[in-house]
Formats: sequence, C-alpha cells, structure tokens
Amino acid sequence: MTSTLRTGTLRIEAAADPVPGLPVLSGLSGGVDPAAGVDAEMRRNLAYGRPPTLLPYTRLGGYDRHRAERDLDVVVLENELLTATFLPGLGGRLWSLVHRPTGRELLFRNPVLQPANLALRDAWLAGGVEWNLGMTGHWPLTGEPLHAARVTAADGTPVLRMFEYERLRGVVLRIDAWLPAGSPVLLVTITLHNPSAQETPVYWWSNIAVPENAGTRVLAPAGHAFHFDYVSELRHIPFPERDGTDASYPGRAPRAADYFLDLPIGVRPWIAALDADGTGLVQLSTRRLRGRKLFCWGTGTGGRRWQEWLSGPGSAYLEIQAGLARTQMEHLPMPAGATWSWTEAYGMLETAAAEVHGPWPQAWPAAGRAVDALVPEPVLAAAEAFAAALPAPEALLYNGSGWGGLEIAAGALPASAAVPFPAPGPEQEPWRQLLARGVLPVCDPPATPVTGTHWRERLEASAGDWHALYHLGLLRLADDDDEGARDACKRSLGEAATPWPLRVLAHLAATADEAADLMAQAHRLRPGRRDLTVEALAALLRAGRAAAALDLIERLSTSDRAHGRIRLAEAQAAHALGDDDRVRRLLDEGIRVDDMREGEVSLDTLWLAVRPGTAVPPHYDFRMTERPSA
Repeated sequence: MTSTLRTGTLRIEAAADPVPGLPVLSGLSGGVDPAAGVDAEMRRNLAYGRPPTLLPYTRLGGYDRHRAERDLDVVVLENELLTATFLPGLGGRLWSLVHRPTGRELLFRNPVLQPANLALRDAWLAGGVEWNLGMTGHWPLTGEPLHAARVTAADGTPVLRMFEYERLRGVVLRIDAWLPAGSPVLLVTITLHNPSAQETPVYWWSNIAVPENAGTRVLAPAGHAFHFDYVSELRHIPFPERDGTDASYPGRAPRAADYFLDLPIGVRPWIAALDADGTGLVQLSTRRLRGRKLFCWGTGTGGRRWQEWLSGPGSAYLEIQAGLARTQMEHLPMPAGATWSWTEAYGMLETAAAEVHGPWPQAWPAAGRAVDALVPEPVLAAAEAFAAALPAPEALLYNGSGWGGLEIAAGALPASAAVPFPAPGPEQEPWRQLLARGVLPVCDPPATPVTGTHWRERLEASAGDWHALYHLGLLRLADDDDEGARDACKRSLGEAATPWPLRVLAHLAATADEAADLMAQAHRLRPGRRDLTVEALAALLRAGRAAAALDLIERLSTSDRAHGRIRLAEAQAAHALGDDDRVRRLLDEGIRVDDMREGEVSLDTLWLAVRPGTAVPPHYDFRMTERPSA
C-alpha cells in the first residue's frame, strides 16, 4: 500500500506566459435577470457582492498563439489506483487524474497550453480542474502561481498544501490534497478564511473539464435546473428535457449553455460524466459545496471553433462544476473572521451502462448508488476531520506571490504557521517602503496596485507626488468613490503629465467623447505602449470617431499595425466610414485576434456587414448563441 508525493516537470507545447498589464478598472457587469422560479434567497445573492472594479488586479495579456515545447513544474500525488498531477504555477490546477489500473485519463488533459481571453484578467487555460475563488468568472489567480508545500499527516500520508491570499476579497485560500493508500478517489479539502473585521462576498466553483463525445452523459441528483444560454434570462426549467432534446448528453447540444442543476436540500451533492459504457469521472463533496453545473460549448460552428481555439483540433470537452451557491451569478456573505471548509473527492465511477443511459428518473439514482458504494458519506466526513488535524507544512515546494507577506507586514493579516506566507518580494517593494518610510517611491510605469482601508489611509495622509496621487485615485475607485478618484487623478496630472491617471479619468468620463479625448491624450504620452493604443482605439470607435481612429493607426509602427486587435479596429473604422473594400481586403488577408473575448462577436459581425448573405468562415465564427450559418 503506497501514497507518495513528488515534484517533477511536464513537457508540453505551450505559448509564452501572459504578462501583467494595465489595472482592471471595470468591475463585474450587470447581473443576470432572474425569471419565474427563482426564490428570494437566489434573488438576494444575484444582486449581492458585485465589485465596482477588479482592482488591485492588472490585466494578464500580451500572449500570442505561437507555441513551442517547454517544461512546467508539477507536483504529483500517487497511490495504487490514481495519479494526480497539479500545476502550482497556474492557479494550482489539477491538470491530470489517471486511473492507473486501466491507464484512463479521467479529466480533459489539454494537449497544449494556450492562453485565451476568458478569465476576469484575460488569460485563461482550458483543461483539468480549475479552482475559482472571489467573484463571478474565472478567478484572478487562474494563471498565477500558488504557494505549494509538503505536509505529512500523523499517519505518514503525504499531503500537498497550496495556499495564497486573494487580494480583492481579502480571503486566505488553502487547498489540501492527498491520496490515501488504496483510496479510489483523490481527496481535496478547501479552506477559506476571512481575516477581516468586515463581512466579505465570497464565490467558489471547482470547474472540471472532462472529455466529450455524443455518448457522454452528465448525471446528478436533480430533476430541474437553472438554465442560462447567454441570450436569455436565468430560468428554472425541468431537466434534462430541453426543446425536444436530452440536455444530459451535452455532445449533442446545438448551442453553448449553462445548466445549474437544482439539487434538492438534503441530497448528497455529486456530479458525474459517464461514457457510453457507463464509466467516467465523478466529483462529490461534503454538503457545504451545494451547487452543481453542466456547461457545454455546443456542436455549432462557434462552439467547435472555441474548443479548437483553446485546445487544438479534435479536443472536444465539457465541464462539470461544483460551487458554494446554486449558480455562478451569485455571491454569498462570509462573516468577519469566518472560516469555511469542505471536502471534495474525484475518481472513476463504474456503473451499469443500461441503467445510467436509461430514462432519467432511473438513471441518476443508479449512478447515485454507485457513488455511495465508491465513497460512503462517512469517508468524506472523516477526510474533512483529517485535514483539520494536519500539522504545519514541513517544506515549501513552490513559491506564489509576496502579497500575503506584505499584508502581514502591514498588520492586516495575522501570520499563521498553517499558511507560511514568505516575506514581500520585488513586486511589493514600493509598498514595503511606504510601510517603512511613510512615503511611496515614484515608479514609472507605476507600482502594482493595492487596495484596502489601511493602504488608503496611508496615502490619504502622505500622497503628494503624481505617483502616490494616482494610486490614491485607484484606491478611491476600488472603494466606489468616483468623485474622490477623479479628484486624486486630476491632482496627479497637475504634478506631472502621465497616461495612467488619464486612463482612470477616461473610465470615469461622463460621455464617450470625453473618454475618447482622454484616451487619445494618454496614447500620445506613451505611443509605444500597445495596450494603451488598443484602449484608445476602442474609445475613439465608441465615440463614433472612426476617422480619428484610422489617423492614429496610420501613425503606428508596422509591428503594431499588424497586431490583431489593431487590425480589427482598422477594419471597424473603415466600415464605419463606408470603405468596405478596405474591410474585405483586411479580412481576406487575415485578422487573428489572439485575445478574442468569450462571447465576442466582432469578427462575424464585421464579415456579415461587408459580405451579407454569405456564410461566416469557421475561423471567424466565435458565436456561442446561434446555429451555424448555412
């Protein structure tokens, strides 16, 4: 009987890492409109906790689609039955879970590492199990490193502990994963701690990618679901029958859709994706993790294009997910000082195919009996107690960020042996100097932002130069103090002309014309900064100033003009001015937008505008809400 933990490397075809960019000034967009069948609790949660900005986070972008083989650091847990591979440098993602007796990969293990613009900060990767904390969307640390450490339990079982400080909500995340000798499932206990004296909104979803084909069926103990398809309101509907099809077979669905399965109170929470033979991955948990979801891309042209964009040809996958709330549009109030934990289990479920592919009222109970036989409920309760009794880590395996250490130095986060955050590093150095000397040193480009009352109070008392005043503006913006942010940024500009406060003022502008003027001015101050250029062009186009956008483009370097976002802006501006020949030429030459946003329809809209009545080519079709063009 064995249980081991080792470090190693994974060789994979991968694009270059995304790079930090400009602060994310916008928050979560307006919520989803609930329809009939949504109760008062869900309505409250849907309206609660939507942050006005994503500060202190910056965008993660600048990637492309040129890939080469590279090695990634991994941590591997293994016993006789399973091998689990984690990527601590990429949000701690569980990248692979192999059933050793059969050699079967239970997760969708992406053959490539290709960032795409699906996360809150832009860059996101498809595949494996992604842990999501904070607010609706793929979490801010999905592409960032977590601290990873080895823990040894009293019985000698090795445990992988990953931890980090999530800066927007101010929550400490701890993930303990282990494979007991002889266990048919990987055990993962998640612990969230709110160290603040204030309540904070919290969100959690474990997003599990699994292979998809026409025979894959998703089962869970539910007869209804909250349905969302990106174009209509959130609706409570019977599941799995949907428009004459069986939605539990996502490989047959025509369009992308979310089904938040409505598990009755008191039912043991689990979800499984089983193949035609009745075998596949099951995820189950203790009862705090209440929600379960099925997501599919659909079989239309746009859905197929998205999967190819994320994973290469022939890599179809779906996601089964598990969350604290019933839907991903909700946030829950976490009291001051609270600690929440739950335990999840992942493994291979084997069932009688005829039963689980039969009528729904008989299929999911059959799968449920197999779940109970695989992991009796007391096993998960014992696992949660096991995790609660674990000692402090004995050795660090991988370094995350220095932000937790900075908050400890600032007195905002108590130190803990269970999550031994290291001292602040180079990225945190300007803020450490503010703590030590009472003055934030001037940096250009500016220091990485921080948020929090303790930082705002320090800058309110000391900000006098353009850099400190700019950061004071960001801190006020994060507190939803727009007038205060505007005042600080205007004072910053009075000290020195820099593009950074201009960008904040553009975000706060009352009209599209005012925003365009401010962003054009910001671009002129840093004409070589491509992300500012892209934002300036977007502002000009929103203001209807296509001629000014083209004039700006024609003054750019050759390499900037070749960038996909800028070529798209050129085509949009040309179309607005009636020069559709220029648009057709650009489309024929090729416009590849490496950071195409999930749900974005700019390329297919442009194509149909200049070639009406023709089919959108697959490489331009990212539509998630329509059937493929004829």
